[in-house]
Amino acid sequence: MQRWLGKSLKRKLSVILLGAILVPLLSLGYVLYNVAALEAEAKAKQASTSILEQIRTNLEFILQDVEDMSIFLIGQEDIQRYLAKPQKDGYLQIKIMGFLSNLVFSKKYISNISIYPNNGNHSLSNTTIFKNGLITPSENKLEQDQNQKRWTSLYTNVTTNGQEHVLSLLRPIGSMTTYKSKGTLSISINERSLSQFMTHSGGTASGYVLLLDDNGMIISGGKRDMLLEPITDIFSDLPVMEKNQGFINAGHGSDKSTIVYQRIPEVNWTLLTVIPYEQFHAQSRYVLTLTAVAVGLAIIIIAGFVLFLVQHVTKPLHSLTQSLKEFQPDDQVVTLPVTSSDEVGLLIHSYNKLNERIQRLMIEVQRNEGLKKEADMNALQAQINPHFLYNTLASIHWLALMNKDTRIAEMVGSLSDFLRFSLNKGSEYCTIKQEMEHAKHYSSIQKLRYPNQFELEFQVPAQLDQQWMVKLLIQPLIENAIIHGVMKKQEPAYISVTVEALDDAHIQFVVEDSGLGISTERLQLLRAELAEPLKDDNEGRKESYGLRNVHQRLKLHYGSSTGLTIESVEGRGTKVSFIIPYKEDSR
Repeated sequence: MQRWLGKSLKRKLSVILLGAILVPLLSLGYVLYNVAALEAEAKAKQASTSILEQIRTNLEFILQDVEDMSIFLIGQEDIQRYLAKPQKDGYLQIKIMGFLSNLVFSKKYISNISIYPNNGNHSLSNTTIFKNGLITPSENKLEQDQNQKRWTSLYTNVTTNGQEHVLSLLRPIGSMTTYKSKGTLSISINERSLSQFMTHSGGTASGYVLLLDDNGMIISGGKRDMLLEPITDIFSDLPVMEKNQGFINAGHGSDKSTIVYQRIPEVNWTLLTVIPYEQFHAQSRYVLTLTAVAVGLAIIIIAGFVLFLVQHVTKPLHSLTQSLKEFQPDDQVVTLPVTSSDEVGLLIHSYNKLNERIQRLMIEVQRNEGLKKEADMNALQAQINPHFLYNTLASIHWLALMNKDTRIAEMVGSLSDFLRFSLNKGSEYCTIKQEMEHAKHYSSIQKLRYPNQFELEFQVPAQLDQQWMVKLLIQPLIENAIIHGVMKKQEPAYISVTVEALDDAHIQFVVEDSGLGISTERLQLLRAELAEPLKDDNEGRKESYGLRNVHQRLKLHYGSSTGLTIESVEGRGTKVSFIIPYKEDSR
């Protein structure tokens, strides 16, 4: 990671800026998500509390209505008279039963109203009860403390309407004069009516409402299959509900729930709403989705802005780095555009000024180098007395002719012409025709030394004869072909020199032989050596010195865009070529 960051300022800035912005942004998103999740949970609890308060208020109204109804019935004259008579009175019995039926009909949540006399008369009810859950089967009498009012837990009656779960208010009926108990009044509330009432009062999407008696038994609510079962069968770890209302958590894993409860003090019942944690999770997932989308969009926008800003800042530095990285001493110096006036712009401006200075120095070095080579050549030529050398060679030539030794005469004549062209009064340039003649003189000497070893062919268009070029470029290439390609081959070979115009501005020279060729490894090494600076005569590989000399002279006189190109196939031969521009004269 450090190596990856260390190689790019752009990467460093991007990581630092993104980290400095995204870490606080993600932290803020996390905090907002938790706050929103807690707020959603608090609102769910508050909504459940409001619903429970509404249900409790309605339940208290029903209970109070039953209480008021019981007081009214206790003081009803016909009922008092029926309980006071020791003998049966059919008319009065039918009258009371009709009265009770009308009363029950006006209260839909009332299942039945029953009167149980203590004087042995028949019990009275608005409906026929086939099986009464209040009657003890063994003793066939009412399970009731005759001197105390109380609400029963849930029990089952079988009437003409079928089986019903009911909750009953049992109240002793006392004499209006002696206050002695004469019977018991039972007003039963239909549990299904209570359940529908609690269900339709609202609640959570996946939760449910339960009503517990003072023993923790389920007596109504959304879990109808759990009626008359203890709440601990649903939540075995249910904590004690000590307050009159509050929140508790119960269950484990996927069954974990939050319970909102309220007590009904008048009857010591407990009303509670069960909210599964899955509901909170669903709300939390919704909040998480919104938070993730908001944070994600913010990250994309901020990341795009940061990357754009980093790109804008580092692009000039990247261009500067690439320019310095790819810079070669012989290359044309590239001036970079200055797009700003800040520190980066000042740096680019300084770089451009440095480039201009380097360019001037390069031109000056090249000029001095050319002057030095010219001075060296002039000094070398000054050390030789051309007239003495030419006269001596001419004398040897005539002596050979007088002795009729034509081979010696021909060799000395070619040598004389070869040296005369080489010195050429210090001029660096010659025509293509002169260059070819010089190469022919050299090949004539080599042919006399190595008869029947090679054939040399020149192909030069006549219209190019008078074009100017730097002298002594072709002869070293022919010499290299003879020594390293032709002489090491057993059978005779050929060498061809071809000159052709590529276009209106450039001329191509090709020296090709059918010698031994060069191996791939040696060819790669040779191409690498051409790119190296030319060393003294006694240094480096002598077999490539001539090629490197020609290569460097081409670059010195014609620029870095030219130079030797070498192609070779081992066992088939080698081709060396170069391209020079047209030159109008020898200056």
